[in-house]
Amino acid sequence: MTVPSARRFAAESLFAPSSIAVIGSASADGRTVLANLREGGFGGAVWPDEAWTSQPHAPDLAVLAGPPAETASQLAALAARGCRAAIVTCRAAGLAEAARSAGIRVLGPSSFGVASPGSGLNASLSHMALPLGHVALVTQSAALARAVVDWAGPNGVGFSHVAGIGGNADLGFGAILDFLSRDADTKLILLDIRRVRDRRAFISAARAASRLRPVVALRPGGLLLDETGQADAVFEAALNRAGVFVVDRMEAFLAAAETLTRSRPLRGETMAIVTNAIGPGRLAADAALRAGLKLAILPPEAQQSLTASLPADLLLGLVYAGSAAPTDVASIAAMVSAVPEVGGVLVLLAPTGPGDAAAVESVIAASCTAHLPVLTCVMGETTGAAHRRRLAEAGLPAFATPEQAVEAFVHLRRDRQARQAARELPPASVLDVAPDHAAVRRILAEAEAAGRLGLTGRESLAVLAAYGLNTAPPPAAALDPGRSAVLRVHDDPTFGPAIALAVADARPAYGLPPLNLALAQDLAQRAGLTDSALAGAASGALVRISQMLVDLPQLAALEIGQLTLSARGAMAAKAALWLYPPGQRSQLAISPYPERLVQRWSSHGQDFVIRPIRPEDAAAHAALATRVPPEDLRYRFFSTLRQLAPEQTARLTQIDYDREMAFIAVRQPDGATVGVARLVIENTGADGGEFAILVEPQAKGLGLARHLMECLVAWARAQQLGRITGLVLADNAAMLGFVRHLGFAVRLMPGDPDIVEATLNL
Repeated sequence: MTVPSARRFAAESLFAPSSIAVIGSASADGRTVLANLREGGFGGAVWPDEAWTSQPHAPDLAVLAGPPAETASQLAALAARGCRAAIVTCRAAGLAEAARSAGIRVLGPSSFGVASPGSGLNASLSHMALPLGHVALVTQSAALARAVVDWAGPNGVGFSHVAGIGGNADLGFGAILDFLSRDADTKLILLDIRRVRDRRAFISAARAASRLRPVVALRPGGLLLDETGQADAVFEAALNRAGVFVVDRMEAFLAAAETLTRSRPLRGETMAIVTNAIGPGRLAADAALRAGLKLAILPPEAQQSLTASLPADLLLGLVYAGSAAPTDVASIAAMVSAVPEVGGVLVLLAPTGPGDAAAVESVIAASCTAHLPVLTCVMGETTGAAHRRRLAEAGLPAFATPEQAVEAFVHLRRDRQARQAARELPPASVLDVAPDHAAVRRILAEAEAAGRLGLTGRESLAVLAAYGLNTAPPPAAALDPGRSAVLRVHDDPTFGPAIALAVADARPAYGLPPLNLALAQDLAQRAGLTDSALAGAASGALVRISQMLVDLPQLAALEIGQLTLSARGAMAAKAALWLYPPGQRSQLAISPYPERLVQRWSSHGQDFVIRPIRPEDAAAHAALATRVPPEDLRYRFFSTLRQLAPEQTARLTQIDYDREMAFIAVRQPDGATVGVARLVIENTGADGGEFAILVEPQAKGLGLARHLMECLVAWARAQQLGRITGLVLADNAAMLGFVRHLGFAVRLMPGDPDIVEATLNL
């Protein structure tokens, strides 16, 4: 039997199959899956047990419900007929090897199954129908999946997709997140996650998924595995760098789902509280300050405008509307939401009587014109519960207590911070002064020659000094505990090298390399360094240690037991470094910006910088689209466009360099982006990628398009891809001539005479 070398995964086999085989249909799991398929309205063929063997073609998807001992032989039989996707709900041992041997991709073991309510697919172990909506749930626990499904309907939450990873033996989070990152129906992703097999693939897929939607994760049992909390802290730091924010309670997991599906993103991180009751407003303010939130203080002109037109009292971050006119709260909230200094508004209503319904309706109307999140809190149960239901039906987050509403704002802030962190792309080299690589190589070579994995204290300090860290012994007066820190690096089993910074007796904060100054400053602040000078000193040290980890994959661990911070910088008086055994190396979970690919290129007297795209190129990239003729945009995007939508621009400029490359041509000296060539690897583990290219008219005729494509081909070969393909409209004669000249083979797509496929085998 021939096994496909890459076992390419087509997500449509899982989420949009036209036929399904349910093997083991007499088992409890099999009966549940069959019943759910019937009741969900699945429109394709369903074949129980061996019925699929008499069909002219293999099923798109197979569900294996037992017995476990027969799983391997069943997978082999299915794969031999051409089935390429399966769900294993039973506890089958050795599933990873069985899947690899058969050449089939598998969810499981102990998978909850998959469901896509919009298409009627429910090949899951759910105990009830799944409500339709915009939340995707990706879970390892079938029990937790059922709990979330049970909670969803009464709380106004529905699902675009549900996928049960189960034991995560083969198909894992990376492959599912790849699919969800491209799914227009998914507005929020919930992850129940305990095990990550491939750190790079997971971080890469999570970053792609979090570009345009919130991603929230819950990790059950983290403390059971490591009571110190270190593994959980590294896990959270890693997921935050991927744009995912992590919660540690089921209540918070569900609350985040409710909030993030109904709220606009924060405009900033300050919260304005508008209320008809001073006491509850003060409770909300206290909760906000305890959570580290900033209350919005309106600027003088906004205060004057507000108090001149409405009966509002300003009380240290609260806006009190009074209770005489029920609709005043909404009018004030609308005015406050227009103030640029306000990031989000909390409207807090205490029961007043018959006018409460009018107040709720006016808040709903006002929220429609606000360009920031409007959170609501309606207190009470006898009347308050009905008002909260009305707000939820209108698409507003509604809470019963001030504290719950404030926690929702915290969720919005954490989502914003995580997605900002995901856009930080430190280069491979992040230092202003290059380290003394020769000195470091000499020290490490001496240790390796002597068979030592641990460096001496003097050698360790010398390596730190080579990276620009001051190693002079600090004066005794500088040993104040408030300015003394401990910096450690260890190899986390899941996410690789991790940096911990602890100040005095506080719990350490964690970060993953590579770190730029912004990320290092965030880590220093999370460690408790509120003084800007001390935080700056720590940040400089963190950036240098991060650079060491990028440069030295043989570095296994580091401890600076005495890092003294002052306005003069950071000084390491005592350090220890350890190396991996020969043949072992670290792998960073987050690949740095590939600065090595930046080059200067000239043609016909014009100068360009050719480099990989970065998130800050968004404005220039959008401007390029406005200078390109509509016909060229049609050729590039296969549709008529006048300009790129913000979502498209984000998708095109916030890329992951492990799975995609976009080389842009930046004209000198004006800095305009005048061309871009892009290659996207088809999916995790694939051996090919799809290219696209766009050059503005003024830059044509210079050989720029050819040079950009040559850069793409070189990158693809470095990634060990086997081919590059691209789809070209059949009437795009110029592009067809261009790719033929580069050596691409072209053919009409079967069944679509308007599209030509161009392929270059590498």
